Amino acid sequence: QVQLVESGGGLVQAGGSLRLSCAASGRTFSAHTMGWFRQAPGKEREFVSGLSSINWSGGVTYYADSVKGRFTISIDNAKNTVYLQMNDLKPEDTAVYYCTSSPRLGYPKVSEDYDYWGQGTQVTVSS
Repeated sequence: QVQLVESGGGLVQAGGSLRLSCAASGRTFSAHTMGWFRQAPGKEREFVSGLSSINWSGGVTYYADSVKGRFTISIDNAKNTVYLQMNDLKPEDTAVYYCTSSPRLGYPKVSEDYDYWGQGTQVTVSS
């Protein structure tokens, strides 16, 4: 199993920034893709960003169109931690953000391709 714990959410004004962290433990060697999803009230969970890497070193990043150019996903291999740097935040970014892991490579974007999830962290962007 892989255990994931998110932190870093909060309340920020539009145009501001936040950095989310996801501390991973357990069988992290099986997590070839780490991802972030979000879910706003009354909406389905949606893909935000992913990073596919065989050994948590380097890897390929990919993003939803809605966050491309504003969000950056990264990994600190030594700390077993995944980050999501969010800049130029907009009110429509308000959601609970979830960290997740997948044994798949190939840039998965659907929640069914991911098998372990964190508890989520709330991000609220005020206008």
